[in-house]
Amino acid sequence: MAALHRMLHVSTLVSGARRALAGSLAGSSLADRCLWDRLHARPRLDSVPTFDWFFGYEEVQPLLLPLLQEAQTALPVRVLDVGCGTSSLSTGLYTKSPYPVNILGVDFSPVAVAHMNSLLEGGQGQTPLCPGHPASRLHFMQADAQNLAPVAPPGSFQLLLDKGTWDSVARGGLSGAYQVLSECLRVLSPQGTLIQFSDEDPDVRLPCLEQGSSGWTVTVQELGPFRGITYFAYLVQGSH
Repeated sequence: MAALHRMLHVSTLVSGARRALAGSLAGSSLADRCLWDRLHARPRLDSVPTFDWFFGYEEVQPLLLPLLQEAQTALPVRVLDVGCGTSSLSTGLYTKSPYPVNILGVDFSPVAVAHMNSLLEGGQGQTPLCPGHPASRLHFMQADAQNLAPVAPPGSFQLLLDKGTWDSVARGGLSGAYQVLSECLRVLSPQGTLIQFSDEDPDVRLPCLEQGSSGWTVTVQELGPFRGITYFAYLVQGSH
């Protein structure tokens, strides 16, 4: 997939160490859990406790906060970060959202989940994370994005976040990516929003989402450019 190769291009990475890492991943299957276990087990760069493909929380805060405000009929707003890895997306939302949120981050890598739970609790020499709203909650669990039944019944969440998970799973075949989409929509509230963050062009991604999201509204917003790269937020929404 051309877009995923762009994700791995050196211009999307911010240090020499990340450039070397991208080179080692370029020929690998990004749907392989062992690959991500090895990645997340690597020493942190420059003592930064999180690792973000594409971009971090700060870049998408202007998009997320209005959606949280709209979803205030359910308090706290339940958020699922699918394939969270060691990204700052969940932690940034937890520590900076002025609205109460109950966030669950799931990933199929136990190494990533252990790292994020340790970060949340103040391990690894870090200060424990403090919520931006006193009613907010954050926790992490191991789960496969293609089977969310063990962690979430239908209609559980008002907001679902997928930053690069479709892209990674699609490297193992589009059938797996469609299964991720199906599971996301199954656990999403009928009035909720799924956001896929990607650098894949709309003329490629939109037909796939429209095919797999019958009965939902699919739109796209351009993000960036960040570090010279344009990204996209693909929104799959129910009735509001």
